[in-house]
Amino acid sequence: MPNLSRLVLVGALLCTMAPACGGDDGDADAAPAAKANRFNATAAYRSVKRQVQLGPRPAGSRASRKLAARLRSALPRGRYSAVPGGLRNVVGTVRGREPKSTVVIGAHYDTKDMPGFVGANDGASGTAILTRLARTVKPGQMRPTLVFIAFDGEENPPGKPDAQFGRFALRGSKAIAPKYREAEAMILLDFVGEKGLRLPREGSSNIKLWAKVREAARRAGVARVFPDDTQDDILDDHTPFIRQGVPSVDLIDFDFPCFHRRCDNLSRISKRSLDAVGETMMELLPRL
Repeated sequence: MPNLSRLVLVGALLCTMAPACGGDDGDADAAPAAKANRFNATAAYRSVKRQVQLGPRPAGSRASRKLAARLRSALPRGRYSAVPGGLRNVVGTVRGREPKSTVVIGAHYDTKDMPGFVGANDGASGTAILTRLARTVKPGQMRPTLVFIAFDGEENPPGKPDAQFGRFALRGSKAIAPKYREAEAMILLDFVGEKGLRLPREGSSNIKLWAKVREAARRAGVARVFPDDTQDDILDDHTPFIRQGVPSVDLIDFDFPCFHRRCDNLSRISKRSLDAVGETMMELLPRL
């Protein structure tokens, strides 16, 4: 008869080596289970996985172009919007009951240009939630028209130091923000899929819009993911919209330990975190 304690030990070791073993449901730090089931977190997780399988996706690369084509097909009324330097945003639209009212939802799809960096959280997670939301919301379901934008060129170009991020990066959002200066709100999805997700208010995010996000999270049963706290101001793809006068929020867990490191891979992603953000958005959008 095999040694039972040895089998238990081997099984535990295998689980530690395979992040998918048991998921993160038993993790005390995991996002709480949402009350509703309108957002397909399994499909969002698959989207993250497919993006990561493309490998590094720096702006202008072959992998980035391949992903852009997929995004155009995935987004309703998907189309490209040119960005200087040969880049391109991908834009989708779901018409609302008041077509002249617009809310922008954004995420960047490029990755940091560094060897082996696949950006599972920093890039793929926001893009996955973005496309899944766009495919879930139906025309006429929301009051405003929802514009979904996958930004190209969020990261710095090669050779440009991070200290000059504000000058050289955010290329896609800088290019398109002026077209949506009349938008009622802008919500950015960035760093939204990691295990142990916590999304305090980003310092430059609009306070009133942020309060609506937290209330939506409370109704969805995932308030713990959106603590009543504020982190520092962060230059991100919402910044050009703020400069256009659009009330904006950046959903970003900037304490992510694998920021611009090769460990930002699929093992860091939690389906429960993706679901918490997706369900919060599904609560928020009808009230904008």
